[in-house]
Amino acid sequence: MSSPGAGRLSIVMPCYNEQEGLASAAHQVLQLLSELVSRGRIAQGNLWLVDDGSRDGTWAVIESLSAADPRVVGLKLSRNRGHQNALLAGLMNADGDAVISLDADLQDDIGVIDEMVEAWLAGFEVVYGVRRSRVQDSFFKRWTARRYYALLRLLGVDVVPDHAEYRLMSRAALEALAEYPETHLFLRGLVPQLGFRSTQVFYDRKLRVAGHTKYPLRRMVGLGLDGITSFSAVPLRLIAAGGAVLFVLSTLVALWVMGVRLFTDHAVPGWASTTLPIYALGGVQLLCLGVVGEYVAKIYMEVKRRPRYLIEKTAGDAGGIAARTDKSKLKQ
Repeated sequence: MSSPGAGRLSIVMPCYNEQEGLASAAHQVLQLLSELVSRGRIAQGNLWLVDDGSRDGTWAVIESLSAADPRVVGLKLSRNRGHQNALLAGLMNADGDAVISLDADLQDDIGVIDEMVEAWLAGFEVVYGVRRSRVQDSFFKRWTARRYYALLRLLGVDVVPDHAEYRLMSRAALEALAEYPETHLFLRGLVPQLGFRSTQVFYDRKLRVAGHTKYPLRRMVGLGLDGITSFSAVPLRLIAAGGAVLFVLSTLVALWVMGVRLFTDHAVPGWASTTLPIYALGGVQLLCLGVVGEYVAKIYMEVKRRPRYLIEKTAGDAGGIAARTDKSKLKQ
């Protein structure tokens, strides 16, 4: 276990089309870092802003922030790689003894960062930020989120309910995370697998002050599927079990049909008895092929071993990382 003392703290914020509120968010975080330094909680602090291929002026804002304050470091990815990969790029390149991941909209209360640092100084390697309630969410989002976390746990995936990507990770935890080279990232399921000593801090989520959410329903569904198929083989096992049950039932039906044909005079083929089994078995087969295909697609992407992100530009004191792409891949 690491002994952090009053070390360096890095805060990583993935950014995608955040030009409207990024400057304000960065100033709030920098002010918090200054307060932590003045109180002796940390020795130094810096802010890493990762531009995930934004289409607006986000990178220009990052460059101006970096020019105005040496504590701001900017990374510009060569194209949009998605929130998880942008977050990973920041985590793998940030130079802090501990790193906190934080969304750029600041809906996650930065006021609990002090508690996170206190837990880190007490020896915890991972500190999860957990929402105290979901009263601000719509009924649909609240209901689906709870059902999804319950489903993940039922399938054997170790996740922290009501926790997204707001967390503190020590240098030891980050080095362990770098050993996981998988392409389809689901960090909120991957981090608990590291097994380091962890704790939780609770906060109330705030309203977005500018811009709009970058996680519409389509992306949320995609992330949810990644969480299930990247960490659990239970769906495949359910298919195998269902196939076995259908095989037994089909055998019994076949024996019954043969018995009717050989020993009775009622063997009049009917439309229902012909079409219903065909449609039922066809639907089950297509469903099973779809689930198997999802896993095959994951395998296809994993075996390519393509970089999960490429850094096009840097701003500020980036420590010469412009030539690096995916640090965890370079360790292989």
